[in-house]
Order: sequence, then C-alpha cells, then structure tokens
Amino acid sequence: MPFYYDTIYWIVLIPVLILSVYAQIKVSSTFNRYGKVANRRRITGAQAAYEVLRSNGVTGVDIRPCSGSLTDHYDPRSNTIYLSQPVYNAATVSAVGVAAHEAGHAVQYAQAYGPIQVRSAIIPVTQFGSKFAFIALMLGLVLYSQPVFAICIAIFGLTALFQLVTLQVEFNASARALRTIDGALLLDEEERRGAKRVLTAAALTYVAALLMSLVQLLRYLLIFASRGGNRRD
Repeated sequence: MPFYYDTIYWIVLIPVLILSVYAQIKVSSTFNRYGKVANRRRITGAQAAYEVLRSNGVTGVDIRPCSGSLTDHYDPRSNTIYLSQPVYNAATVSAVGVAAHEAGHAVQYAQAYGPIQVRSAIIPVTQFGSKFAFIALMLGLVLYSQPVFAICIAIFGLTALFQLVTLQVEFNASARALRTIDGALLLDEEERRGAKRVLTAAALTYVAALLMSLVQLLRYLLIFASRGGNRRD
C-alpha cells in the first residue's frame, strides 16, 4: 500500500484505538462506581429485569445468574436473561441499569423489533464472513485479483453494517430500560442518572466497535484503490 494510503489509515486508526481503550476503562470504572451505590428501594438486578418484562407484557422469559463480571446478556435461543453475580442479587444502581437493559433485549425479541430482526438475519453471514474474509484477503493479495479483493471488501462492509445495526439495538434497549425505571419508579432521580451513566458508558464500547469496523473497511478500500492504481500504471 502506498505511503500516503498507509498514512491515512494510521491517522484514522490511532484515535479509534484510543477510544476503544477509553471505552473499556470507562464502562468498567462506571459500573464499579455505581455498583457500590445501593438503591433506596433495594431492587435487585433480577427484580429490575422482571419489572421490565412485566411492564411490557412479556412472559415466559427466564432470569438466571451467570458467572463473571459484565457478562450479562440475553440469549434468544433459550429465551433467557443471564445476569452476572454483581447484578443478579445486587440491589445497586449499576445492577438495576444493566439488568433492565438486558431485559430490554428480551422485549425487543418479543415485540419483533425491526433492527434486532435484521441483526439476527445478518449474524450467520457475518460469522461465516469473519472466517472467510482472511482467506479472501490472502487470495486477493497473492493472486493480485481485484474481484477477490472486492469480495473481501463486501464481507467487511457487511460486518460494519452489523455493528451499525447493533448500535441501534443497544441504544433502543437502554431507552426501554430507562423508560421502565422511570415508569415503575425503580430508582429515584439521582440514582437514575447513575444508571444512565452506566448504560452510556456501555454504549460507548459499541460505538468504538463500529468505528473499528469502519476503519478496517477503510483499510481494505485503500488497498483495493492502490492495487487498482498500480494495475493501471
């Protein structure tokens, strides 16, 4: 790749790498900070998740503990919300925010929320693409084949689309969580601000993931452009 293309790539990459590291530090520190603040109503994470489901008329979803920290997630295959130990039985501001967010995902599936259906449809393709993309990249480089390289670009473009849709899904789940927190009065005003900070910090990691996908896509576009230029020369 010509020097000026390489320079463009690194100029864009370095800030995104810094943001990615910052996002990881921010989500951990914010979660830990509000994980030490007990909410006044003594609502546990499991209870908060249940309240989000109940408020949205969603039934049949299991809520179970899982090991680790920040490992909370909703599994649509088993229709189960898994909450980590610092969340499941903890009556903290962080626990309520995180658990309500994961329950928001369960509500999205139950209500056939459009973006989450799109993401579910893309997942198998992106999983296959993540395995095939490196092979396509190597073939494109070795064979000097623009069509093969174009396939690689399309794969990474789909990955970027997946990250973009995921960002919307995460924002929406947090919005659903905060609406229920407000409507059911799970937290007071000060505690709600803390829960929102936790969810905002978590969302930043998805922003960083999207930007990283776009940077990688940019890299392959620059390589594609440089090789096309070399061939014309």
